[in-house]
Amino acid sequence: MHGVQGGDAVAATDAVSPELAGAQEYRIDLERIRFSSYFARLSDVTQVVPRSGVGPVMHNRLTHSLKVSAVARVIAAQLAGHEARHRAHLSGVRGEDDATGAIVARLGGCDTVVAQAAAHAHDLGHPPFGHLGERVLDRVARERLGLLEGFEGNAQSFRILTQLDTLGRDFPGLNLTAATRAATLKYPWTRASWIGVTAAQRPVTERPRGVGADAVHGAEKFSAYALDAVEMEGALAAFPRVSEGMQTVECAVMDLADDIAYAVHDLDDFTRAGVLQQAAVAGEFRAWLADVGRFARMAPQELAGSGALRVPGHALEQLWRRLALKDAWIADREAFTAAVHRVSAEVGDALLGVPYDGGIDSERAVSDFTRRWIEHLRTSIVVEERPHVRSGYVRLDQQAWHEVMVLKFVHAHFVLERPELGQPQRGQARVVEDLVLGFDAWLSDRVDAGRAPRRLLEWADEAVAAYFELRGDRPELLSGDTSDPGLRRQGRTRAILDYVASLTDQQAISTHRELTGAA
Repeated sequence: MHGVQGGDAVAATDAVSPELAGAQEYRIDLERIRFSSYFARLSDVTQVVPRSGVGPVMHNRLTHSLKVSAVARVIAAQLAGHEARHRAHLSGVRGEDDATGAIVARLGGCDTVVAQAAAHAHDLGHPPFGHLGERVLDRVARERLGLLEGFEGNAQSFRILTQLDTLGRDFPGLNLTAATRAATLKYPWTRASWIGVTAAQRPVTERPRGVGADAVHGAEKFSAYALDAVEMEGALAAFPRVSEGMQTVECAVMDLADDIAYAVHDLDDFTRAGVLQQAAVAGEFRAWLADVGRFARMAPQELAGSGALRVPGHALEQLWRRLALKDAWIADREAFTAAVHRVSAEVGDALLGVPYDGGIDSERAVSDFTRRWIEHLRTSIVVEERPHVRSGYVRLDQQAWHEVMVLKFVHAHFVLERPELGQPQRGQARVVEDLVLGFDAWLSDRVDAGRAPRRLLEWADEAVAAYFELRGDRPELLSGDTSDPGLRRQGRTRAILDYVASLTDQQAISTHRELTGAA
């Protein structure tokens, strides 16, 4: 494992062997993240849908992160056990080798605390109102303020860990070990690194998951902005056996735990809140299962026609076709059908069959569903030394992968696409957009700019200086207007995004009221 910390702490740890120093350093990493104000703010950041819309029981980003951490710890402990058996074989204590443990060891190992730390950190960069706020910040930055890199929650998390947060010392960031920093890099590339790469040169099916197919604007998902690319390169350099574009083992564990927690734990939220309606869920699943052959023969335009998604069965068929198109390496129609059968029976019929009333029996039913699925998924893990480019070193087996895709479909189709969420979400989007443009106008005001929030002014100065330094040292990392005025504009915009993204939901609403003078 790679326990050397960054920043000014490197010299202090150079003389300590990684094996001895690692365990303590990783625990320090975890505690630094837990005590971070950025971690605390997640208690008032939307997870999937705002609590105000469906009652007080919904997860927020903090409770979600804690559950991801718990799942990651269990999975990492399994892999660490395999690795320990392999090392026991190498030392002569154990006769039989452990093939899975050998793979884990060659890839840099798997430490449970590193996986937990990465899970704690994975959502630090989420702005107010969750993914909605993320999309708005990205759009406004790119379309209105000329910052072509825009905004990305994963890249923002890494920026917080390495630049924005502080230990009260004379260097930026939390001074985390290379192992923990690398474990947060779900998409280990910058947005600009995929600009100019066409589908003809590299089809979507042969690109890492999250890159997308936009050769003009670059990657859809990425884990570092240009300003933080050198930090990313330094963290990944500690894992020479990990292929370019791939996650480390602990990062793959965190990513998998995130998927599992989202697919299962958030589903129990929706059940308790009464968001999921048994008739709609069961109707979609039963319609598709009752006529699989007919759906398979449907022309694309028939599935995508006006109002088609409101016809039971159509949305599930569209899901299957998207999976088959992008992930042919694992997608299988029989496995998908089996997954639909299982989720239909356990969610559409059993879990939602009796409305949740808050009683003991209802609570036991939800808790039992969650426990069984977590246990099923954590025991359905595959470790590969040479995975498909759209996969990872740690992944779910084929059947469980399809089941998670179907569980996530339940979220997307029956919760996120609810028409009644449209109006409040448009209001939230307006809040975020007004904040960004309002702060930009304030910093552009030659008379009054000096009265802007102190942290925003300091971040703007630091970001501008960092862009100029990057132009001198690594100009290939930059995109957009790199003239002196252009870099000042980019630095100011990045600081505004940093500032707005650091607000909680309620802070964003109150700041918007004060900044705009709204009643």
